[in-house]
Amino acid sequence: MKAKAAIFWEVGKRLDIQEVDVEKPHAGEVLVKLAAAGICHSDHHVMTGHLFGPSPAILGHEGAGIVAEVGPGVTAVKPGDHVIIMWRLSCGVCEYCSDGRPALCPAGGQIRSTGKLLDGTTRFKFKGQEIKHFAGASTFSEYTVIPEGSALKIPQDFPLEIAVLLGCGVITGVGAAFNCAKVKPGSTAVVIGAGGIGLNIVQGAAIAGAAKIIAVDVNAKKLDYARTFGATHFVDSSKKNPAEVVKALTDGRGADYAFEAVGSPETIRQAFDCLAKRGMCVAVGVAPMAKEVAVPIMALVFEEKVLTGSLYGSARIRQDTVMLMEMYKAGKLKLDELLTRKYPFVQINEAYDNLIKGEVARSIVTF
Repeated sequence: MKAKAAIFWEVGKRLDIQEVDVEKPHAGEVLVKLAAAGICHSDHHVMTGHLFGPSPAILGHEGAGIVAEVGPGVTAVKPGDHVIIMWRLSCGVCEYCSDGRPALCPAGGQIRSTGKLLDGTTRFKFKGQEIKHFAGASTFSEYTVIPEGSALKIPQDFPLEIAVLLGCGVITGVGAAFNCAKVKPGSTAVVIGAGGIGLNIVQGAAIAGAAKIIAVDVNAKKLDYARTFGATHFVDSSKKNPAEVVKALTDGRGADYAFEAVGSPETIRQAFDCLAKRGMCVAVGVAPMAKEVAVPIMALVFEEKVLTGSLYGSARIRQDTVMLMEMYKAGKLKLDELLTRKYPFVQINEAYDNLIKGEVARSIVTF
């Protein structure tokens, strides 16, 4: 079939909307008609070369839609089912999956590194040229083909334009607070970076019962968004040193948890410096591949501070996504407030321009 898709040709180029050929799903695969795709910074990191991504490819890793067709042997979903696309394929039986950390499973490594599905081929072509997949998702297309294990069936009455937010940004942010840091009631948390991921860390910490939640950014609009999601204090880091403000707000003690949602060594170090003794710094933002971060060994040893990372919210992705849907329906998780702008698919480059300018909390393109 034919489908409009946004092709990533090479680093530094804007996405190119073209009509591509989409092959039918092979054994163990699912064809999904996308309703919406999320505009996430991770795809932009590929466009700028901060992250590796095979090319030419169809990017996009947040998506929700309706199953159009299934390949031989597929039993988990059927045509007409509504699904969220999960961008890190997992096997379900390895040591990481068995320990509740499916995002660390190596099963999807081939797709992520080669841009080809599990049989070593792709389902996209443009004028006869092979177009690669991205993260086993490729949601910047009207239709995409994914492995069966990447499709999470959801109730048909759950809005697809809201469901798409759960595919990465929400579970990554809320999960970092719930699963990785395990934020305790009455604690103090700092969140550096109040973009789509950071806002979800803020609301995760708020739901977990943190007493002080200090949002840090250089963009006044983002700090205002943070207030909506539960932040209690605000720091413009272009004017004030976050660590000094945090120490002042905690009688010199520091924060129990500090989350970094920007993706730079400098802001990771800022977050680490905000910590109290035995505090935990969680790096969530994606930094350029070659970057490294330095922290003082004395603080690691004599103050027992912790520096760790969190991928995909350190989540049991299927179970936690269902939990988040229930929290939203119960009025405990703010998703309508998170979705600040929708664009038609043809305006995907404009959507990225506005993301980089910091004009949205979270945005999507619709098909």
